[in-house]
Amino acid sequence: MKIIVNHLTRMQPGYICVAGLDLQTNAHVRPVLSGSRLTVDLLKRKGGPFDIAVVVDLGATQPQGRPPQTEDHVFDPAQLTAVKELTAERFWKVLKSVSRNTLKETFGEKLQPQRSGCAVDEGTGSVSLGCVSPVTPPRIFINGWEKVRTRVNDGTFDIDLSVTDLRLYEHDQQTPRAKMVTNIQRRIEKGVGVILSFGLARAFRAQGDTARRHWLQVNNIHLEDDPMWQAT
Repeated sequence: MKIIVNHLTRMQPGYICVAGLDLQTNAHVRPVLSGSRLTVDLLKRKGGPFDIAVVVDLGATQPQGRPPQTEDHVFDPAQLTAVKELTAERFWKVLKSVSRNTLKETFGEKLQPQRSGCAVDEGTGSVSLGCVSPVTPPRIFINGWEKVRTRVNDGTFDIDLSVTDLRLYEHDQQTPRAKMVTNIQRRIEKGVGVILSFGLARAFRAQGDTARRHWLQVNNIHLEDDPMWQAT
């Protein structure tokens, strides 16, 4: 299976999450390991195959998804191969082809407002990955806890979400790249087209909540004037 990487997110220091679009079907695929997590050694900057807009051959895969993470496919890292990088024009065209206008179109009716964000109940929903081009340009900022956040309004939801885009954090995966965040926001304000890659996190019980939920987050921010920017 070959995928075009369009989700590249930070996890705990030393670990990442990757997802992409099946080259044949345009369906989202999340490559996962059996019994372990993806490490930063698999990043292009470390000599691995994974980065934004790179076509990666996963080799043979085995579907292992459960709602809402139906996109999970187990693979053998020994079979990984970076095939090529798409051109900026081609990558943006691909993103536009899979992008929806609203979160409901992407994640369905199970997605409900929760606190300042959105979530689906544990084990519900049909997908956990998608791309959306909001009707209102998002606002990207760093909050008082030194976390990158975005304000998103798609006409139905007006929400404040975590941004887990690996490229917006230093190599410690903790420190925001403030100049980069400011630059992105300025370009959005000037009218540069933007597509957001969204994901539903693994279920957990938030402090003060009564149930485990899959919380919505922004995995990556794609800008039309430079859709190819990669992790450095």
